[in-house]
Amino acid sequence: MDIGEIALRSVISIAVLFVLAKLMGSKQISQLTFFDYIIGISIGSIAAEMSADDEVPFHFPLIAMAVYAIIAIAISVATVKSIRMRRFMNGTPTIVVDRGRIVRKNLKREHIDLNEMLTQCREQGYFNLADIEFAVLETNGRLSILPRSDKRPLTPEDMNLHPPEEGLCANVIIDGVVMERHLKSIGKNREWLDRQMKEQKIKSVKDVLLATCDTNGNFSAYLYNQVQPKNLFD
Repeated sequence: MDIGEIALRSVISIAVLFVLAKLMGSKQISQLTFFDYIIGISIGSIAAEMSADDEVPFHFPLIAMAVYAIIAIAISVATVKSIRMRRFMNGTPTIVVDRGRIVRKNLKREHIDLNEMLTQCREQGYFNLADIEFAVLETNGRLSILPRSDKRPLTPEDMNLHPPEEGLCANVIIDGVVMERHLKSIGKNREWLDRQMKEQKIKSVKDVLLATCDTNGNFSAYLYNQVQPKNLFD
């Protein structure tokens, strides 16, 4: 097999992987179940074999990858529609700290040792187990923690305050390109954007790396040519 054929097979396998990844949906690594991980590894291995092994007919790996993807999509649809299927495939959250007490039998059932649990507690800022009211081991292996009421951060509600609601900021300029759809979604237009840029003495949209507008109409712009701070780690 010559270099050209290897390159062609590699490009096709990457394209197929991209299409299958889009069809199977987007998940962060931390959200992948063990089954999702196995499916991903298997499809990747088949794609690698398709790229480098000329003894395997080209269509065989494609069929195998499609079968894996179809099964994964079917299971994903089934888990969305069926609670029983969801519990069977993904499992259920498990309480490992209940009212400040470690539930040892649940740790053993989930094959989690005490040191691993304490590590996850420290990663979330809880160095003293006495500060934790409940801890739940999620189906993705991460720990969700509810601290004791006297250890929780103070909130406006605790102080009987009622701050105004906040919405999402809209990105109205990205990489020097005006996001017309985003402008329209917040009830603004190009004339408004031009006025905001003029007030901040911005000459051209091309000079803007990012510009945002919040629900109160506050405009913020970040320019390409802003003075960059020195890297403290150089």
